Amino acid sequence: MTWEGFIEIVKQILITQTGIFHLHPKLVVMWAIGFFFIYLAVAKKYEPLLLLPIGFGILAVNFPLVPLMGFTEEGQRHLFEIFYHYGVEWEVIPCVIFLGLGAMTDFGPLIANPKTMIVGAGAQLGVFVTFIGVLFFGFTLREAASVGIIGGADGPTTIYLTAKLAPNLLGANALAAYSYMAMVPLIQPPIVRLMTTRKQRLIRMQQLRPVSKLEKTVFPLSVFMVIALLIPAVTPLMGMFMLGNFMRESGVVDRLSDTAQGSLMNIVTIFLGVSVGATMHAEKFLSAKPLLIFGFGLIDFAICTMGGVLTVHIMNLFLKDKLNPIIGAAGVSAVPMAARVAQITGQQEDKHNFLLMHAIGPNLAGVIGSAAAAGMFIAMFG
Repeated sequence: MTWEGFIEIVKQILITQTGIFHLHPKLVVMWAIGFFFIYLAVAKKYEPLLLLPIGFGILAVNFPLVPLMGFTEEGQRHLFEIFYHYGVEWEVIPCVIFLGLGAMTDFGPLIANPKTMIVGAGAQLGVFVTFIGVLFFGFTLREAASVGIIGGADGPTTIYLTAKLAPNLLGANALAAYSYMAMVPLIQPPIVRLMTTRKQRLIRMQQLRPVSKLEKTVFPLSVFMVIALLIPAVTPLMGMFMLGNFMRESGVVDRLSDTAQGSLMNIVTIFLGVSVGATMHAEKFLSAKPLLIFGFGLIDFAICTMGGVLTVHIMNLFLKDKLNPIIGAAGVSAVPMAARVAQITGQQEDKHNFLLMHAIGPNLAGVIGSAAAAGMFIAMFG
């Protein structure tokens, strides 16, 4: 072999087997987006359990020629494609995450003050407003439904619904949902202050009554049966949620409950974050619809927050014992961050006013409300 021939072979290897000669500006933009979400997770500690693997997934798939998403020449799935197909497309991961969330959840505050269910329902206002609004921007009905659910601030529900109705928008919708969940402390307090007076924010609510073990044990079974009858489309999600909670409250399967809320939850969270981030290749993400989704997602979340506060204002017209309207903002299902933000916002006005347990009620109601909204969309467009 001549020297010139050797040089030609090396040149061909560099061109065909490395990504250096396949770089283009869109990929660099996606690197910046990936690093941004990693920064939010590491430096700001915004939803790090999800934003870190999502950011890494975005970064990883936006290198040329990397065998992570898609298929081999023989038709075999690459690594991240396996995570996405069997975990997200087959709806396994969102349901397993709901199992873990149920095992972590104490429904006591909701059972003690069941009228806060109304607040959780009112906080879904933005879901339906956004659903109608995005139709004027070229989205199909199925796409509009998947975008609308972002405002409920429930990542697994957003992924579950989008995988069924608009899988082409999965990466953008999931990233928007988790981004705005992470930014609850930044977005909600200004909205609450805008919609309330200081006198209203100073309202002290009565201490919640004790809830018996029997009530906590019966509650998940009762809710599951009602949901299965009224909204069967969302039974896989809410069924696993209530199963996790029933395992917790029954007290006879502590090992299963601990596994569901611990190691199992951690494993599927890794697979979810990486696979969702991996769907955000530059060619798909840097287009009009995904960028519009981020804008509409913010509006959606803001309207949902406003809907929760407005619902409390309306309820207070008829209640003898007034609710503090701050807890209305917790009607979105960003559990437990929205409830903690309500607590912090209340104590900024009165450091002796403890709203956390009162805010947990509408927060949990928001989980059920957003799932119900998703079930309605699946029934209509699925």
